[in-house]
Amino acid sequence: MTQHSLDDWDRDDESDSESAECLSFELRGQWGHFRRVEGNIVKQTYRIPPRTTIAGITAAILGLDRDSYYDVFAPERSAVAVEPLDELRTMNLPQNTLSTAKEHMKTVPTRGHARVSMPDPTELRQQHNYEVLVDPAYRIDLQLDDELFGELRTRLETGTSYYPPSLGLSEHLAEVVYLGTFDVEPCEEGDVDVDSAVVEAVDDVKLSPGKPIRVERSPGFMAADSGGRTTTEFLSLAYSPRAEPVHVHDVETSRVDGRRVMFS
Repeated sequence: MTQHSLDDWDRDDESDSESAECLSFELRGQWGHFRRVEGNIVKQTYRIPPRTTIAGITAAILGLDRDSYYDVFAPERSAVAVEPLDELRTMNLPQNTLSTAKEHMKTVPTRGHARVSMPDPTELRQQHNYEVLVDPAYRIDLQLDDELFGELRTRLETGTSYYPPSLGLSEHLAEVVYLGTFDVEPCEEGDVDVDSAVVEAVDDVKLSPGKPIRVERSPGFMAADSGGRTTTEFLSLAYSPRAEPVHVHDVETSRVDGRRVMFS
């Protein structure tokens, strides 16, 4: 899948000549952990936040219920571009954890009729090594349907969030910096540098000596099911771990705020 055509993004349905718009904001934090779906003794992280994670962060800002927003971020209703702003660095941190499996939860009464389940503090802790991102920073360019577009813009402008946004794990709180609303304009194809991560065009990336490029495949879209949610599609992303532009050949790109990006 390449980036969305702008023909799919006439949100007002009034004029085909009108440019699409996107909201842009930065996500920053001291730590980040976007858990890779592959099992491993070390809990590894994606370097680029998956599209599904960006959807979850946005849903937290808007206050959307869990498992209620997947249609909002469907490919025909949304578009996301992610640009790393600083070098992507990681380190391993050992953490002591308690199991949250149902058989290890302890239910306690509260005042009134409610009962609360929590990890049993008398159980032995388990130590896990977490691979975490150090001082991660990203620019997000996001297109949404009109109603949520306006609501998200208001929350970003006023610096208010329904739930605290985080960079993966809830303890890794994120700083959100609103950058503004920008037109999204199609760019000419050719041998060009892309500022954002390159989506589903890994074979079109041009490699150069001394400029490392990494590729990761992460969840792109989700759908609700009887068990909660399931990933319906994965996306391949190519990016520079040094937060440098990625050189590509003949792929669809867009111009946003003087930058060249790829949407998914």
